[in-house]
Amino acid sequence: MIAELVSSALGLALYLNTLSADFCYDDSRAIKTNQDLLPETPWTHIFYNDFWGTLLTHSGSHKSYRPLCTLSFRLNHAIGGLNPWSYHLVNVLLHAAVTGLFTSFSKILLGDGYWTFMAGLMFASHPIHTEAVAGIVGRADVGASLFFLLSLLCYMKHCSTRGASARTWGWFLGTGLCAGCSMLWKEQGVTVLAVSAIYDVFVFHRLKMKQILPTIYKRKNLSLFLSISLLTFWGTSLLGARLYWMGNKPPSFSNSDNPAADSDSLLARTLTFFYLPTKNLWLLLCPDTLSFDWSMDAVPLLKTICDWRNLHTVAFYTGLLLLAYYGLKSPSVERECNGKFVTNGKQNANGHSCHSEVEYRNSEIKPSFPSKVENGIKNNVSQRTRLPSTENIVVLSLSLLIIPFVPATNLFFYVGFVIAERVLYIPSMGFCLLITVGARALYVKVQKRFLKSLIFYATATLIVFYGLKTAIRNGDWQNEEMLYRSGIKVNPAKAWGNLGNVLKSQSKISEAESAYRNALYYRSNMADMLYNLGLLLQENSRFAEALHYYKLAIGSRPTLASAYLNTGIILMNQGKTEEARRTFLKCSEIPDENLKDPHAHKSSVTSCLYNLGKLYHEQGHYEDALSVYKEAIQKMPRQFAPQSLYNMMGEAYMRLSKLPEAEHWYMESLRSKTDHIPAHLTYGKLLALTGRKSEAEKFFLKAIELDPTKGNCYMHYGQFLLEEARLIEAAEMAKKAAELDSTEFDVVFNAAHMLRQASLNEAAEKYYDLAAKLRPNILL
Repeated sequence: MIAELVSSALGLALYLNTLSADFCYDDSRAIKTNQDLLPETPWTHIFYNDFWGTLLTHSGSHKSYRPLCTLSFRLNHAIGGLNPWSYHLVNVLLHAAVTGLFTSFSKILLGDGYWTFMAGLMFASHPIHTEAVAGIVGRADVGASLFFLLSLLCYMKHCSTRGASARTWGWFLGTGLCAGCSMLWKEQGVTVLAVSAIYDVFVFHRLKMKQILPTIYKRKNLSLFLSISLLTFWGTSLLGARLYWMGNKPPSFSNSDNPAADSDSLLARTLTFFYLPTKNLWLLLCPDTLSFDWSMDAVPLLKTICDWRNLHTVAFYTGLLLLAYYGLKSPSVERECNGKFVTNGKQNANGHSCHSEVEYRNSEIKPSFPSKVENGIKNNVSQRTRLPSTENIVVLSLSLLIIPFVPATNLFFYVGFVIAERVLYIPSMGFCLLITVGARALYVKVQKRFLKSLIFYATATLIVFYGLKTAIRNGDWQNEEMLYRSGIKVNPAKAWGNLGNVLKSQSKISEAESAYRNALYYRSNMADMLYNLGLLLQENSRFAEALHYYKLAIGSRPTLASAYLNTGIILMNQGKTEEARRTFLKCSEIPDENLKDPHAHKSSVTSCLYNLGKLYHEQGHYEDALSVYKEAIQKMPRQFAPQSLYNMMGEAYMRLSKLPEAEHWYMESLRSKTDHIPAHLTYGKLLALTGRKSEAEKFFLKAIELDPTKGNCYMHYGQFLLEEARLIEAAEMAKKAAELDSTEFDVVFNAAHMLRQASLNEAAEKYYDLAAKLRPNILL
């Protein structure tokens, strides 16, 4: 138990510096903007939507069905809102729990000695886990690992009690339930059933490849056959249910997410897909260079046989085959047991009874029971637990390393990434076991004490370096700026582009522009970066340049609705109303099929329709405006803030003298946002028009109270006072409005007009002069 506690404590301690970290990268979409986390959203939506809040059956869904992880985020949100501290705390605690379980699992294989301790410490400290633990969305991998290990441990209990206790099927039920939970945390969790089958066949029963078919043919060991059959049935059922639930369609991804999958060259696809597992293994061996994103050109395609990286591929698969052969080869009489070579069943130093592999092979029985009848032969064995041989552990380690990684290999379907470090969280268990058992085998093999010490301390040093790298890498995950700067070396296009967004949010405009241009230097056709640069230029009144980049963004991605939206707004403000109208209409007709974020697309389409309605409204086409507003309401997504749309509906009805309808929509606007100032002003005007003067004045005063710095609020109130013949008060409101909005022509001109009506001609003349300077071409 000490090894488990110490390993868990190290896993906890190494990630304490992440508790002060902010939300980073994918956390925004999975948590900050995910409607499924909000209390007003029915919690059942979690089971129908993907990880990012998109309906699973939607053509643009990522198909990442992880409801238990999303549910944990919702609980975090219910307790602590959007405070990242609590989210990080749960991730760290889960990692500590997984580390403890992995150490306990290792003890079953390696015995209660320092090699188990080494395996646990290596897993706790491995830097490849930083994305899964320090990045909040990585909780899916950590949670899946927790239930992955629970399922595997339950199956090991099932094996040890099979045929001797009625509880054995209770353990099997636990295996199935935990496997299902693991899959509901993340898809690859279901692979635990295959790992369990390999444990049963090659570790528990110690069968070799050539023994499997004869065992099945001769119907030996029916209990093994039954267990494997049930595992297969349950795994097939889980996969079938998941495929059905996501609409029987695979996800679609952009070519930048997985360039190899989009390549026209079969040779390039084949060579690259064979090489990528090699790159992943190198990240496990030497996690010196890590990145938040490995998409785009982070790993260049292997286009020819002459690419030197093919040598890495050959070396990797050769080593893999040699290890598999070593684990599955025919056993020798002499075997190693927990650090010592023993022959013919001599007992080792740790008190474990060790037997020859021949004896293990010939007695298909469970070591932990006094007796068992198998194939009609009764065998008596020691009650002491016998440890698996090095070959057995190598087989199991390889299965842990390879099988959970198979879904990420593009073998059965294309995935939406090139390399994802958090995907290696479960496979790293197999890696840590493989390194530990390899070090132990070398330790046993060498005879000199100096060499034994060298192997032991080299392994310990590796763990220390892993721990230091983890602590340093966690610092990169403190905030988005540090994270994106750390990724420039690996993926400059993505890193510079995302860094530009961060710098823009910090009002570092010139630095943000430089970052966007750097991103486009590395990848000139990134629609998002072209759009973001256009938006930055628009916000800084560089409209001609902004239009240029919006046009490029649309050319790169014709479905980018937000680019159409802002193009239309600029054109409308420039008085090019017909071009603006055509742009808005084109945007409104773009379908949301196969789009990565359909919610954002729908919001942009709704905003386009809203602005098109305003355009019709300003042209006096109120019926057309109403028709467009109604279409906007129909297409409006849940997260869209509708108060301005509802208020403009009221304005249109007001212009058509349909006052009851106008009042309804003004009230709807105020219901959706109680502090919406335009609705207070327009509703106040309607109340005044219908004779409810005292109510109207309350709404005008409330608008001023909500924002005392807004001149328009004083202007509307002043007009109301003027109509009520409260001339002195009206004049004061007019002066206040003109002082606050001295650059707004309409406000200054109306203030001058109100002052003249109040017979304050000298003050009125002052503001007429100011209005003339604002628009010298207008005859006053």
